[in-house]
Amino acid sequence: MRRLIAHISFPLALVTAALIFNSACRNRSSLEAHAARQPIVSASALWNDSKGNGIPDCIRLRSFNDRENFRRWFTSIAELQFYHQSDAWKPLQRDCAGLVRFAWREALREHNRLWFHKMDAAYEPFAPDVRAYTLERNPLGEKLFRAKSGVFKEMDLIDGTFSEFADARTLKDFNSTFVNRDRREAEPGDLLFFYQPWAQKFPYHVMIFLGKAHLSGEDDATNGANDWVVYHTGTSPTDSGTIKKVRLQVLDEHPDKRWRPVMTNRNFLGFYRLKILQ
Repeated sequence: MRRLIAHISFPLALVTAALIFNSACRNRSSLEAHAARQPIVSASALWNDSKGNGIPDCIRLRSFNDRENFRRWFTSIAELQFYHQSDAWKPLQRDCAGLVRFAWREALREHNRLWFHKMDAAYEPFAPDVRAYTLERNPLGEKLFRAKSGVFKEMDLIDGTFSEFADARTLKDFNSTFVNRDRREAEPGDLLFFYQPWAQKFPYHVMIFLGKAHLSGEDDATNGANDWVVYHTGTSPTDSGTIKKVRLQVLDEHPDKRWRPVMTNRNFLGFYRLKILQ
């Protein structure tokens, strides 16, 4: 789709994207059942931004089931990286924001036989697939991440507003919305952000809130715990970093108080929710 947009005029690109994505932005079973009496939806209507948050409505997961299924895939794929990092997650993409990008993309793919073969034997059908659209069938393609501020405009599709890459700050500023600094308001799939201004090159750090752990392991000794997070520690010229899975209760006692996810820590920015889930 990206190649097609690059070689045709802007108005035609928008119409083509709208026609391809029209069925993906509405419930498919409803569309089939009521096709005879459904009014024709204009191309511009498909790109409404009713939230005014920069994300077009047809990219948001508007049904409860889609949101829950996405959360389950997103958190499970991220959690699995703690036990075994997938070869599909390229080494150069492995950092804290890279874990979010990887789990987000893979959560939206069609989870068919080829997908499971690509990932490895540890993966299983964690939930039904998201029905609204798949990564392979949407006008943004791999460019899932908004990289600029502002309300969505159709020009955003071709002017670089959406990107295949997003660092931690971009995920916070343009792709998620602040929920609370109180963990009791968090839901699985929310992101935790920290800001450490002394780290001038990468001052923002992101973790993924799991809630309850989906996968068993020796670290899951406390039954019923619902405050698990998973994150990549980040990379440096001398350290490729690692994946950690830990309870917030443990992080509350981190020896460096600046990394404690508590309301009294000004370096902890709080919990944020992906805009596609709103």
